[in-house]
Amino acid sequence: MRVNILDKERQVRLELTAAYHLAGKFGWTDLIYTHFSARIPGQDGCFLINPFGLHFHEVTPDNLIKVDYNGRILSDTSYEINPAGSVVHGAIHSARPELNCVLHLHSANGVAVSSIHEGLLPISQHALHLYGDVAYHDYEGIAMREEEKVTILRDFGNKKVMLMRNHGTLAAGTTIPEAFMLMYMLEKAAEIQIKTLSQGLPICTIPDEVCSRAYEQALSKREKHLKLEWMALLRLLDTPYVRPLLNAA
Repeated sequence: MRVNILDKERQVRLELTAAYHLAGKFGWTDLIYTHFSARIPGQDGCFLINPFGLHFHEVTPDNLIKVDYNGRILSDTSYEINPAGSVVHGAIHSARPELNCVLHLHSANGVAVSSIHEGLLPISQHALHLYGDVAYHDYEGIAMREEEKVTILRDFGNKKVMLMRNHGTLAAGTTIPEAFMLMYMLEKAAEIQIKTLSQGLPICTIPDEVCSRAYEQALSKREKHLKLEWMALLRLLDTPYVRPLLNAA
C-alpha cells in the first residue's frame, strides 16, 4: 500500500510539473507570482504547490512543496511558498474535496476581462465552454489575509472557474488535465473578447438558448476529449518529466 501511495504522488508531481511547463510555453507567467496546486491521493489535508522564487520552467517534480491547508510546509525544502498561494489554494482544497487541482494566473488577458463590470461575455465558442460556470470574486488586496478564504469560498460557490476582479483567473478541476483545459478555454475566451471589443464594431450576440445548447454539447464531450487534449499538450513538451506520462498512456 505504501508503494501505491508513493506511485500516486509521483504521478501527481509529474502532471503538475507538466502543467507548469505548459503554462510557461503559453506565456501564462507573471515572474514568480502565480501558482498551481494539486491534491495528493491518499494523503488527506495537504496539497502540492510551487516553490516561491522559481519561474514556471524551473519547477520539477521533486521541488514541488507539500503543504497543509493552512500553508504549513510539510516537505524537506529550503524554499518558502507564496502566502497568497496558501490562502487561495488552501481555501478551495479544504472546502471542495471533489476538486483536486487549482490553477491561478495573472495573465494580461485574464486581468483585463476580470476588470470590466460585464466580465466574460458569451461571444465566442470558447466562452460557451464555460457558460454559466464562471464565478466572480471582488478584489480585496493581495490575497494574503486569512479572512479572504471565507469570501473566496462564498463567491466560488459550486463553480469550477472564477474571475478574480482586477486580479486574474482561477480554474479548478477533478483532475489536473481538467483544470488545465478549463483554464485554456478561459484564457482563450478572454483573448478573443479583447480582440473582438478592440475592433469597435457591433458584436454578433448569441441567443441564450444557443449558448446553453453549446455549453451542454461541450460538457457532454469534456471527459471523452480530456485525455486526447492532455496527451496532445504533453507532446508539446521536451522534458524528462513528460516521458513517463506519455509512456503510460
